[in-house]
Amino acid sequence: MTLGSEPPEILQHRLFYQGRRFSYEVNRLRIPNGAVGEWECIRHPGGALIIPVTSDGKLVLVRQYRFAIQGRTLEFPAGTIDNNENPADTVKREIEEETGYRAHKWRKLGQFILAPGYSDEIIYSFLAEDLEKLEKPPAQDEDEDIEVVLMTPQELEQAILDGEPVDSKSISSLLLAKPFLKN
Repeated sequence: MTLGSEPPEILQHRLFYQGRRFSYEVNRLRIPNGAVGEWECIRHPGGALIIPVTSDGKLVLVRQYRFAIQGRTLEFPAGTIDNNENPADTVKREIEEETGYRAHKWRKLGQFILAPGYSDEIIYSFLAEDLEKLEKPPAQDEDEDIEVVLMTPQELEQAILDGEPVDSKSISSLLLAKPFLKN
């Protein structure tokens, strides 16, 4: 996915902050239609998401505490792409850290822009099959509070329809995976 085919004219850099995982900037811009204004943007290295599927067709999800919403969401395991890392390597690391499983069969499902109104983050989605439960999974990141949850695709769809907090990257990736999931 190529971003940046219509860059705005930067009239003034107003604010820049570099955090641990991403940066935040505020710029005065002229956008392609000629309008001038201030825009805020989160610059993100991208993320990679895994839809792990067990041999009996269940999806492996995580219920994870998210400080920004002060609660837990149901989501597929995912992680931020490290510097110069291939998304395929990110998912192999994250599935083990977050779920305790290793996948032996991978399929790239696609990619999408997560929140183009304020961020340039791209999510790369993968299907993971032929799972092996690890005897000694790697330690989770210190800042992660995660519970592994197994659900059928139908149970997940019902949870979404019932209003259970499910993050948007998981909902979008579920749509990409539907042709490959057992009904």
